[in-house]
Amino acid sequence: MDLENQTLSYNHSLSISYFIILGFPNLPQFNHLFFLGFLLIYLFALSGNVTISTMICIDSRLHTPMYFFLTNLSILDICYTSVTAPKLLSIFLSDDKSISFSGCMTQLYFFMSFGTTEYLILTIMAYDRYIAICKPLQYTVIMSKELCTQLAMSAWAIGFIVAAPTTALISNLHFCGSRKINHLFCDITPLLTLSCSDTRITEIVIFLEGVFVGFNCLLLILISYVYIITSISKISSQTGRSKAFSTCGSHLTSVSLYYGVIFCLYMRPTSTYSLDQGKFLSVIYIGVIPMLNPIIYSLRNKEFKRAMIKVREEFFLK
Repeated sequence: MDLENQTLSYNHSLSISYFIILGFPNLPQFNHLFFLGFLLIYLFALSGNVTISTMICIDSRLHTPMYFFLTNLSILDICYTSVTAPKLLSIFLSDDKSISFSGCMTQLYFFMSFGTTEYLILTIMAYDRYIAICKPLQYTVIMSKELCTQLAMSAWAIGFIVAAPTTALISNLHFCGSRKINHLFCDITPLLTLSCSDTRITEIVIFLEGVFVGFNCLLLILISYVYIITSISKISSQTGRSKAFSTCGSHLTSVSLYYGVIFCLYMRPTSTYSLDQGKFLSVIYIGVIPMLNPIIYSLRNKEFKRAMIKVREEFFLK
């Protein structure tokens, strides 16, 4: 009996020493192609968001609350994709697909932290647009530099705090069976499916956190846009209405993409989870959205285009 307990204890400690991230196990012949594709997505995401942040810092005309929060979103996207992409690229390129237990939990924690912070930053950006359109005369007074800094810092702090309970619960689960994560990185649902523990409490906490942060943030965004649309509809000038809508279009596109993928991935029971669908949605989540955000926010933004032209002209003149 003692020998059996020692063996079980040994097997349990061995099973949680590391995980194996499979990636796309059924398509090993395409690993180099996947590597190239993810590398391009990652580089585009990095270069686009670095460009956005740099332009906003350089051009004093972009030193407004809206662009301050956009800088935070760009930094978030850089952090967000960098949590998963480097390890994923190494998995595609080498035969070593292992990740230590602590490394997996660290990846999970920061992935959740940055994801939660993005909820909050998108909500703050909606509030900023609400004040700008619904209370334009009070905008500079309400959206002061101090308030903007406090809102941004609070979003980052809450993100790191909220991710801690879920990470702690998952790290204390027993993984006594397979250690192969049939996914692209250490994500919540694939880890829960591997566990041989009762995960009901963990799933309830994850759901409550999703409702408390994700759903409430979405609700605040929707309420903000109800007021925004009501105010815009009262503008008599077609040009004025178009200009007002154009300042919100990029944000609405980002919100739709982000929340659409989030709800498909996480706001459903584990029993209905499809690994293949989860991988596809994760590609959009960790790579495509951070890559698209700089395009979405700069494509129809005349101020940003002028800033890019100005910086380019100054660069070539020097």
